[in-house]
Amino acid sequence: MIKNIIKPCELKAGDKIGIISPASKPSDMELVVKGMDYLRSRNFEPLSGKYVFEQRGYLAGKDEDRITDLNDMFRSKDIKAIICSRGGYGAPRILDQLDFRSIKRNPKIFIGYSDITTLGLGIFARTGLVTFSGPMVAVEMGKGIHPFTEMSLWNQVLSPKDTIILYNPDDRPIDILKEGVGEGRLIVGCLSVMMGLFGTRYMPDLKGAILVIEDIDEDPYRIDRYFAQMKLSGVFNAINGLVLGQFIDCHPKDESKPSLSLEDVVWDYVKDLSIPIMAKFAYGHGEVKHTLPIGVQARVNTYERRLELLEPVLSC
Repeated sequence: MIKNIIKPCELKAGDKIGIISPASKPSDMELVVKGMDYLRSRNFEPLSGKYVFEQRGYLAGKDEDRITDLNDMFRSKDIKAIICSRGGYGAPRILDQLDFRSIKRNPKIFIGYSDITTLGLGIFARTGLVTFSGPMVAVEMGKGIHPFTEMSLWNQVLSPKDTIILYNPDDRPIDILKEGVGEGRLIVGCLSVMMGLFGTRYMPDLKGAILVIEDIDEDPYRIDRYFAQMKLSGVFNAINGLVLGQFIDCHPKDESKPSLSLEDVVWDYVKDLSIPIMAKFAYGHGEVKHTLPIGVQARVNTYERRLELLEPVLSC
């Protein structure tokens, strides 16, 4: 269990933001340019790492280059935040090479999701630094960020607030699988990526946590496997609440073969649990989503259909 939580400082106009590609190369370089232009329009100064545009197969260059960019951004006193260009594949390959001492000495806002789940959770587990699962430069920012997604991001990283209440948009109702209220540290991320951290020192302790998970393009049988892993490893008995975000295209790909639905799989594993459980929360790979801070105290309240951040996500 993390004893000392570290929170980054808020972003201010004129701050320099480091852009890195710790997983895959952006699919379109123009999206990076547009994403950086978007940050300039918000009065920030984006600075790309040396290897953002490199490529080695499905990776954004060699492992040693990608970790160099990441460590250099954390070591730099000028950089106030780091936003990943995209997810993809490859972040787990460099996790054990992170300079965690420098991260603790130079805490700053770190943002990304999907494969970046590995880095966000790993950094929190090893240093106690609150990281953010949120929009990325060559994805949402480069393509044109949705107003709801934009509001959620900047509402968290621009100024400290004692509490933040997160609702779904009116046209996206939340499903309640189990009624109740639960509190604990917020642990969030892409489920399939998170599974790769189980049993390692880079997975935060889930005892008493509020777990928020999402995924994309996974067949129900694969989700079944992940839920079985969580059940067998004691996750469901440890957490104080479960929030299911967006599970996009997680349906059988071959309709000629018999399959359970995603809803069937989830219900099989949660029907006997006595913790609050919400589904279809606005978080994940979709266009409309909340930014979520990893490691802060939170409350899931099914009666109000909301997720509450109970403490400031920033320290200054």
